[in-house]
Amino acid sequence: MKRIILALLSIFSLCARAQSVEPALPFGPEAPKHELRGVWLTTLWGLDWPKTRGTGARVVEEQKKALRSILDELQKDGINTVFLQTRVRGTVIYPSRIEPWDGCFTGKEGRDPGWDPLAFAIDECHKRGMELHAWVVTLPMGKTQSAKVVRAMKLLRHDGAYYMDPTRAETAHFIANICREIVSRYDVDGIHFDYIRYPEGFKRSRQKPELITRIVEESHRAVKQIKPWVRFSCSPIGKAGDLARQSAKGWSSEAVGQDALGWVNRGLMDLLCPMMYFKGDIFYPFAADWQERTAGKGLVAPGMGIYFLSPKEKDWPLEEITRELSFLRQMGLGGAVYFREQFLSDNVKGLRSWLRTHYYRTPALLPPLPDAPSDSLGRPILTARSHRDGEGLYTVEGAPRYVLYASETEPVDTDNPANIVRIVYSNEPSGRAEIGYDMLTARAFGLHLAVTALDRWGRESAPLPLPLIE
Repeated sequence: MKRIILALLSIFSLCARAQSVEPALPFGPEAPKHELRGVWLTTLWGLDWPKTRGTGARVVEEQKKALRSILDELQKDGINTVFLQTRVRGTVIYPSRIEPWDGCFTGKEGRDPGWDPLAFAIDECHKRGMELHAWVVTLPMGKTQSAKVVRAMKLLRHDGAYYMDPTRAETAHFIANICREIVSRYDVDGIHFDYIRYPEGFKRSRQKPELITRIVEESHRAVKQIKPWVRFSCSPIGKAGDLARQSAKGWSSEAVGQDALGWVNRGLMDLLCPMMYFKGDIFYPFAADWQERTAGKGLVAPGMGIYFLSPKEKDWPLEEITRELSFLRQMGLGGAVYFREQFLSDNVKGLRSWLRTHYYRTPALLPPLPDAPSDSLGRPILTARSHRDGEGLYTVEGAPRYVLYASETEPVDTDNPANIVRIVYSNEPSGRAEIGYDMLTARAFGLHLAVTALDRWGRESAPLPLPLIE
């Protein structure tokens, strides 16, 4: 509690001085080596991607080029996790055996765009050392639905929109099957649930939180039985519930039948990304509350409402977000997720610039999953060395991912995130991968290289020194 009070006092002190700071600088500890740095990439109506719709080779190439450009910039931002909207509103962005295509790629629901955007996005994220988590919108089914779908799925109608009915056991089975299909067919790093709750205005007397939990339980089981390392997460309402000295004012996870704290404390969720699109005393006490009440049993990386920086929204000053982010790091939360990509891309109020030059100056790995196997992770195996166009190439095996380090000291300090060069994914069962580094640069600056193995749970091996290649 004393830690929280001191952190809050620091925040309020900075608030008083914020007008003279341009831009606000972070306070507290330096960037840690392990931190989730995520962004929600929205496909609904092509808000973030894709901006062009249609069919044919030219449109497909435009859509692919646009995603590559987005990911290139996110990589420069320091983002290490992309939450890609995969199930939209009863529609999906991959060739599913269960649900129809969303219309964001072609302009018409159910029309095959002629390629697999999810597979492409995963591959492109992994090329950049970034994780891709499939963002699954659970219960909402949109404002319009065919009479056939409404009857077949027995959809609820509430406040002008359709929802899957959590009272029906079939709903839990259906959503679990979506998760099972994605995890079994794609190399996703996570499944991320959105809107896993009752809708706004749904009477609390009619809510049964255990029915929402039933959906979580069945989907968690479906995911972990196939690939236990896939991170299972959700984005609950940004306030868990009322605090002793601060009311949630009727808008909290508890108020919509979301037992998010119970899910993470029972091991049903590896990660919570509470949508903390607030400021002032509606943000700081509730952020601290998430940290305290999860007690380290799961990762908490609050969702940041960066769209409020836009003059078209609430026109927040940049300092509002930078102070919040600095508070999260000082409190030791697991990171942050930004809603949404477009507002990073537009560099609203200079947020992107601030992240690159201040907050994310060094790379970061995701924190390891707490339920990782107890066996030790061996160092990577160096199987070959070669030289191509001035670049030394090291062929390694033994792990699904690797982390390359470079430093002026020897042995290489792998605890220092400033020494991280890149994360390299392997696409082969043996874990074979080629890792390159400019040998001229290494010699000119007297650098030493090392590589570690990184498994799918996020565990890292001891470093293997890499001799410079002549």
